[in-house]
Amino acid sequence: MTGWLVGSFNQPPIYYDYGDTLYYEGDNVYYNNEVVATTEEYAEQAQTIAAAVPDVQPDDVEWLPLGVFALTQKEGSVEDATLFLQLAISKEGIIAGTFQNTATDTSFEVQGTIDRDSQRAAWGPTDKDWPIMETGIYNLSENEAGALLHFADGTTQQWEMDRLDEPEDAGEQL
Repeated sequence: MTGWLVGSFNQPPIYYDYGDTLYYEGDNVYYNNEVVATTEEYAEQAQTIAAAVPDVQPDDVEWLPLGVFALTQKEGSVEDATLFLQLAISKEGIIAGTFQNTATDTSFEVQGTIDRDSQRAAWGPTDKDWPIMETGIYNLSENEAGALLHFADGTTQQWEMDRLDEPEDAGEQL
């Protein structure tokens, strides 16, 4: 995926392992046992990344589907999931998709982008500043990945994103 994006990354892929290599302790966020930001700053960084969508002509955008993900709390079961996220990424690093809650029958569009230096990907509802979901761009290439969900009140939750298989009849014509 990183080779498909316009421009290059100045470092090897970064995998964000939430709770292990990236974790919260007190009022600080640590990456590889070093403080990278306060919890408030880290959430604000995610919101800034999500809001930094470049202005592009819609007809000129090429999209790479990233898949449909079931969202579960850290120890949740994919079979019980009611939250789903379909994502795609553009060559410019724009992330777009749809969030769906099957328990409440609600859905909305999401949009965000990536930060090339930190390789963080962040997105949120197209018409709101919060909540913001984030993970590493490399994480999005995996079938299972951790993610953080930041809320306006300053709280952050850890979630799991599990890529769902395409239905076997997805390629069949009617």
